[in-house]
Amino acid sequence: MTTYLSTGRPETVISRAQQKDHLQNALAQLGSLKRVLIIPPDFTRFHSGAGEIAEDVFELLSGSAVIDILPALGTHSPMTESQIETMFGSVPRDTIHVHDWRNGLVKLGEVPGSFISEVSGGLVDYAISIELNRMLTDGNYDLILSVGQVVPHEVIGMANQNKNIFVGTGGKDTINKTHFLGAVVGMENIMGRSQTAVRAVFNYAEENFTQDLPIVYALTVRSNNDDGNLVTRGLYIGEGTECFNDAAGLSQQVNLDLLDEPLQKVVVFLDHGEFKSTWLGNKSVYRTRMAMADDGELIVLAPGLREFGEDGEIDRLIRKYGYRGTRETLEAVKQNDDLAANRSAAAHLIHGSSEGRFSITYAPGHLSRTETESVNFKYADLGQLLERYDPDKLKNGFNVMGDGEQVFYISNPALGLWALKDQFV
Repeated sequence: MTTYLSTGRPETVISRAQQKDHLQNALAQLGSLKRVLIIPPDFTRFHSGAGEIAEDVFELLSGSAVIDILPALGTHSPMTESQIETMFGSVPRDTIHVHDWRNGLVKLGEVPGSFISEVSGGLVDYAISIELNRMLTDGNYDLILSVGQVVPHEVIGMANQNKNIFVGTGGKDTINKTHFLGAVVGMENIMGRSQTAVRAVFNYAEENFTQDLPIVYALTVRSNNDDGNLVTRGLYIGEGTECFNDAAGLSQQVNLDLLDEPLQKVVVFLDHGEFKSTWLGNKSVYRTRMAMADDGELIVLAPGLREFGEDGEIDRLIRKYGYRGTRETLEAVKQNDDLAANRSAAAHLIHGSSEGRFSITYAPGHLSRTETESVNFKYADLGQLLERYDPDKLKNGFNVMGDGEQVFYISNPALGLWALKDQFV
């Protein structure tokens, strides 16, 4: 498999102009392109820098190629006009399409149950159907450019590459069963690792079902600089797994915050434009759970929070079953057809729980105390907590409040993973 670009180091800063030059050089290596499909993430991954890449590629190719853009929604809500404008800038709206994870799909094949049993250590043995949006298979594209950020992820270990294809433009069976697989194997065994059970499933699918599709990956690695501004540290463009492995290696250097001691009190801020649901906002739980002390406290400041699931049915399931940990959720899956039919929701319920080890307090902008507590979170008044834990005054990492209280502050949980050093020995 060909690598067209591999550049990045922990101290590197790739400017927008440099990024565009890199993209132009990589595209030139691909030869004449007449029909191109770009698959970036949606607005929930705005900070990935993928929107700028999609806009740059459109500008570079629009004079010579027909270009479509299919945001990798997975189960998320379609992007609003405001989100599209913010993320993709000048890209014409009629080039942007909406993925429907329940319809408009083509089944490519099935990952056998024997393989799933092997990679899960016998924990699950169901087969997984691999479905993709019909645009990928029937669009006659000579380039399918999958764009996204490699960063620690709760389901697959390190986000992006073929996950962007099989989940972002995939179908119900693929999404549900791979999310559940990751949850059953255990988030602590996955987070921050490039080779996991779910990654093995997607690699199997890529090797066996999409080898004839012209898929090329453009992957970023991003982190904050010393001033707290988000910058691009690496850019990797290529086919297959090599560019992903390179990107994952850099992400493990810049996106893992490994600590000597567990954290007793953590305050996480969720940007109001990016985090409107606990489906997304629970990154505050996923990305800190490995670092939290037993009997510690996680406080989530969520001014934009107005729902639990991005999808209406998943929202209903979260409200019905709540975040109650692995044992109760697995039992609910066994006893309830609606949850068994939506295993990605079940996986999310497991991931969003503290497993009873520490408390989780949400301070939401638009959810009531009754709604918040009904899903097994504690509730706090947002105004009061914003006054005490002012995001404009706190710095990322340890802070000592005026009364001597020590808190660990995280301004954006999507950018990393907080864990203990001995968990990665």
